[in-house]
Amino acid sequence: MGHTAQLPATGLVGIGLYTPAEAGRLLRISPAKISRWLRGHDANGTRYEPLWQPQVDLGDDGIALGFRDLQEIRVASTFIEKGLSPQRVRQTIALAREVVGDARPLATARFRSDGRTVFLQAVEADGQTKLIDLFRKQFAFRDIVERSLTNLDYDEAGIPAIWWPLGRGSSVKIDPARSFGQPIEAETSVPVDALVSAVEAEGSPEAAARVWDVPVRAVKRAMAFRRAFDLQAAA
Repeated sequence: MGHTAQLPATGLVGIGLYTPAEAGRLLRISPAKISRWLRGHDANGTRYEPLWQPQVDLGDDGIALGFRDLQEIRVASTFIEKGLSPQRVRQTIALAREVVGDARPLATARFRSDGRTVFLQAVEADGQTKLIDLFRKQFAFRDIVERSLTNLDYDEAGIPAIWWPLGRGSSVKIDPARSFGQPIEAETSVPVDALVSAVEAEGSPEAAARVWDVPVRAVKRAMAFRRAFDLQAAA
């Protein structure tokens, strides 16, 4: 499988579209950090290159992310938290592209099985003893990756297709093929934001359900999802 080219903003069907702020809210990661990782930055006279090029190319209009970018960030941020430098993550991604055969390898099903060797090779190049010990332990690597990539459904090629941010029990999913990848209530496929806004406008979940012609339970699930994320943002 070859590397995926950046896509113009006019070709977003099935890709998803997120600002750094939206991505940060979903991932619980600072939007500024996400922007640094995907834009690169200068510090103390040194240029730090992006970890990878995002799926969506907005030119000079700013940075935007696709659905697969979200999943890559979930994994990359976990390894950075464990002590791997962003620069080493970037170099590791380059190596993983060749091993896994995908432009965005970190979130693929194959990386979950083959990624330990990729990371170990990259870490050994720097002689980071603590990290070498960590990544040599298969169970430790698998634990890190599995915790990074929870609640994902993969397509037949092993590519992330659907994400359930709060688990499947919440009945809210993110599908890049629907509503530009915004959270939708799974039973009805209505965007969470639309259902919550209808409650605010109509005054009750029952009235909102009538407006959208959906079960009241779908509206209540959307409200619960929004509350959960508002609480996370406030924490």
